[in-house]
Amino acid sequence: MTATAPTAPPEEPPPSGTAAPGAGGPGEITGPEAPATPDERRRLRFCRRFGFTGSLLMAVGALGCGAAPASAYNPVLGVRVLGLPARLPTVSLTLAYVGMGMVVLAWLWLGRLAWPGRVRLSVRQLTRILVMWAAPLAVAPPLFSTDVYGYLSQSEVVSRGFDPYVYGAAQALGLDDPLVASIPTIWRTTPSPYGPGFLTFGRLVTAIAGDDIVLGVYLHRVLALVGIGLVIWAAPHLARRAGVEPIAALWLAVSPLVLFHLVSGIHNDAIMLGVVFFGLEMGFRKGWFLGALIIGLGASGKIPAILALAFLAAHVARERCLAAGRDPRGRDGLVALVGWGALVTATGLGVVVAVSVLSGLGFGWIAALSVPNLLRSWLSVTTDLGVLGGQIGIALGLGDHTDAVLSLTRSAGLGVSALVCALLVLAVVRGRLHPVAGVAYGFGAVFLAGPVLHPWYLLWLMVPLAASVTAPRIRGAAVAICAAVALLVPPTGNDFTFRAYQLPMAIFAALAVAVVPLLAARGNIPRIPPRRDPAPVAPEPEEVS
Repeated sequence: MTATAPTAPPEEPPPSGTAAPGAGGPGEITGPEAPATPDERRRLRFCRRFGFTGSLLMAVGALGCGAAPASAYNPVLGVRVLGLPARLPTVSLTLAYVGMGMVVLAWLWLGRLAWPGRVRLSVRQLTRILVMWAAPLAVAPPLFSTDVYGYLSQSEVVSRGFDPYVYGAAQALGLDDPLVASIPTIWRTTPSPYGPGFLTFGRLVTAIAGDDIVLGVYLHRVLALVGIGLVIWAAPHLARRAGVEPIAALWLAVSPLVLFHLVSGIHNDAIMLGVVFFGLEMGFRKGWFLGALIIGLGASGKIPAILALAFLAAHVARERCLAAGRDPRGRDGLVALVGWGALVTATGLGVVVAVSVLSGLGFGWIAALSVPNLLRSWLSVTTDLGVLGGQIGIALGLGDHTDAVLSLTRSAGLGVSALVCALLVLAVVRGRLHPVAGVAYGFGAVFLAGPVLHPWYLLWLMVPLAASVTAPRIRGAAVAICAAVALLVPPTGNDFTFRAYQLPMAIFAALAVAVVPLLAARGNIPRIPPRRDPAPVAPEPEEVS
């Protein structure tokens, strides 16, 4: 069950965790005080420190197993203390694994105080805790991915005057370039799959950092942190509009997947999620035009963000019908959806076109959108079905037609996801689904049925889901998925291709070492507070004109 589109604000006073009239500044969301008893405060402090310790262990482990630059350009090699983890990769992996488990456990324990109906925190308190856990990861080398070096290399290609949608990093920069040496072989010769908006920011990073790879990495992390900051700001506000407690929404939105893959991994999905969330909130608060402009700016970096425009248009169409006294569930709703959908989408796409032209990069990004499909992602259902179909053909003696079957299954997956998104848009117009929940399920359909699925892609589903869905079973499933996927991805950034034996060794060692923090946690875990019936969350005023 999901929250429906908000109507008139109720007369009841706002619950804890929401702003009372006249309390705080404009738009400020306040909340209850810290847990009242000394025992509750002690347990909360332990949870906060437990998660911070786990994050510190991950940061130390990242010095040895993280995605450092190529050996000749790694600034910590040979440095006393800081260079030690690089000489002990198995120990570094062990520390990283122990830290991951501690962060996930601390997040789950914190959820006892942030679950709908059991909230014992304020948005400000929860934000401070999440920032504290993110801080060590924000200064450590990247974990889980080397994508940030791909961002730097593609931006360098642009800075040197080459077309990033024609030339790969190896062609434009040469194989001896330190940036090229720091990215996986499969991506060294491929053009950039990112839009001109993101590469424009990347060109600015390159202009500031120059040849300093480490500075370039940190500047890209700053961009990712800005995106996460926008999510932290917008999630409580969007949650109030959907009838979800703001603290519960923020806790689920900023899960270990965000800390691991957006803060530490520095994926540009952080920027796109932040811009989409900010655009939706501005669209609801200040009007659809501003929202469409902001979302269009996000789509100029990663085109899937354009999907949010459909649900913003559906929301506007419904509100217009209700304001005119027409029934949005019938023909009037469809007519309004077509009209407003065309207008909102044209506005967002106009921003993409403007960025493509003004950046000087043109529209080569359209053809480059297929570049990620070169990777056969085993998490993608459509890819698995295509490979399975090709193997069946080989077994039957029909020849190897795997590529043709892959093309068929992937096209079918995109068709299914388009149909699902159309049905979700209609549900928003008819008032059976909140637009933010529609964005969540729409992104989920696109990526789950898409040709490539990486673990951090799940955040496109989980983050808006956290701010829009009230059903305990759905939220419980989301919590389980976030915790499980966060632990399944190895914390490797360096290449362990020829040292794969170190991964199981590190896992077994981490399981043994984890006994120590688990023993320390006995008697200190936050208890589940008694349930209360929360008052309805008053939606914030909207402007759809």
